[in-house]
Order: sequence, then structure tokens, then C-alpha cells
Amino acid sequence: MKPKPIPIGARSRRFVLEMPLERPDGFGGVIRTYTPGPQLWGAIEMLSGTERMRADRPEQSLTHRITLRYREGVTGAMRLSAGLRRFAIRAASDPDGSKRDLVCLVEEMRA
Repeated sequence: MKPKPIPIGARSRRFVLEMPLERPDGFGGVIRTYTPGPQLWGAIEMLSGTERMRADRPEQSLTHRITLRYREGVTGAMRLSAGLRRFAIRAASDPDGSKRDLVCLVEEMRA
């Protein structure tokens, strides 16, 4: 089934693609920070919200679909930000292979 394209005018949210930067922590591990990359216009659509208990505390998980203009090299190690909101990229794909849209399935990160 071919996905319904999102009109360019509906992509009214500005996102910043953040690139991971890893450096050694001195104990054999790494410290991961993110550096801001290019600004992209996209559309966001909420998919689901769940709540679960973790360490006797409620934890919420919100998942979204973000549609951007196609871009090479977007991976799950990167994240998107919009203002104070951060989104961890779980999957990124070109749904119909036309290199027109990039659909990212993301999970909203809580501070």
C-alpha cells in the first residue's frame, strides 16, 4: 500500500537534526553528547502513548511519526529536537523508494 504523501505546506514544524558525538570517559566507556546539525522542516503525528511502572515509578512513553524531506544518512543514533522537545529516532526510512520523503518513527524523550 502506497502511503499518502504529506503536502509541503503541512510541514510547518522546524526540527534540528542532532548528531551524536562520543568521547572516552577515561574508564573504558564513552560519553555521548549531541551537536546541532541542519534545520529541517517537517510534520509530526502522534502514534501512541503508554504508561508503565519502572523502579516503582510511572514512566510515560510517547511515540510519533515525523515526516521530513528525504535526507541521506539519518540513523537511529541521531535525534531530532523541536524547541525544548527531544525525539530519539528509532527507525528512519524512505517509504516508497522515491527519495522524496523520510519518515522517522521516534520516541519523545522526557527530561
